[in-house]
Amino acid sequence: MIDQRTTNLLLRAARRATEHAHAPYSRTYVGAAVLTSDGRRFTGSNVENQSYGLTVCAERCAVLKAISEGAKRIVALAVAVDPDTSKVPFPPCGACLQVLSEFMPRNGVVIVDRLGTFKLSELVPVPFKPKLGKS
Repeated sequence: MIDQRTTNLLLRAARRATEHAHAPYSRTYVGAAVLTSDGRRFTGSNVENQSYGLTVCAERCAVLKAISEGAKRIVALAVAVDPDTSKVPFPPCGACLQVLSEFMPRNGVVIVDRLGTFKLSELVPVPFKPKLGKS
């Protein structure tokens, strides 16, 4: 688990990231912040597209930024939604949880603003994990 100070830092970063969301269709502004195993933090926001299937969630945006900058492991993720655009907290969707399960250990921390803190294993009890390499 991570300490309360780190939890608060990640939540603040996720809330700030909502300001950069591109959400002209849903008008729901979501931000995320990840903490990597080497201590770096990365943020992301949702970026919608007219072809809704091409929309990128804030969580995946933050994870992909971290991995593309050389991070190997995500240890915690915080996600927040701008309370002016949604009165309901947003836990990560199935696609985001699957991406997290690739880069975060089962005991990794997922913090959902206004909902609580979870281990990844509580949100994804049985992740899709094919065996890699030669058979």
